Amino acid sequence: MNWIEQVTILDLLIKGFIIGVVVSAPLGPVGVLCIQRTLNKGRWFGFVTGLGAALSDICYALITGYGMSFMDELIVKHQMFLQVVGSIMLLAFGIYTFRSNPVKALRPVSARKGTYLHNFITAFFVTLSNPLIIFLFIGLFARFSFVMPGSPIGFQLVGFLAIILGALTWWFGITYFVNKVRSRFNVRGIWMLNRIIGVVVMLASVIGIVMTLFGKSLS
Repeated sequence: MNWIEQVTILDLLIKGFIIGVVVSAPLGPVGVLCIQRTLNKGRWFGFVTGLGAALSDICYALITGYGMSFMDELIVKHQMFLQVVGSIMLLAFGIYTFRSNPVKALRPVSARKGTYLHNFITAFFVTLSNPLIIFLFIGLFARFSFVMPGSPIGFQLVGFLAIILGALTWWFGITYFVNKVRSRFNVRGIWMLNRIIGVVVMLASVIGIVMTLFGKSLS
């Protein structure tokens, strides 16, 4: 059974959406920058910062997807093993996120708002400067069997657009939330939010490992 026979458009949408959210959620330098700009410049400056990060992420997603597509036969042959490995990688990422302190990424923010384009471009390059994101994509693609070798271009577009949709939904949601609680959102709030994200990723990865070992594949 080939990849196209195993997957539906709905599968792609759900998996891609989840991947987009998980990649965007941890509060690394660009996440903290997004929150800072939301608080200091306004919600839409924070959102366009997220847009820049999302564009960079999709570049790395394309590199990962097309790189893994060359290993189609190996992936199909060792699908369960790769799903367990992908879940373990996500568990390690969740632990790292939980233990990290995003407050250290806080930087002085210019009093000048600048243009939306400037905020977009700076976020794009901040995210692009961290190629380690590829390893997160590898773990997620392996966990969800999100590799599309030989599939129609329409399937590929749906998959990667779903990743973008997941990322944009996260950035829209986080900027909306921070803007609503701006009077009560402080350094401790950033730290707590990052810990919650780490716990969610760890729980999801453990559930993924258990499901795979008991034959309940997400693919």
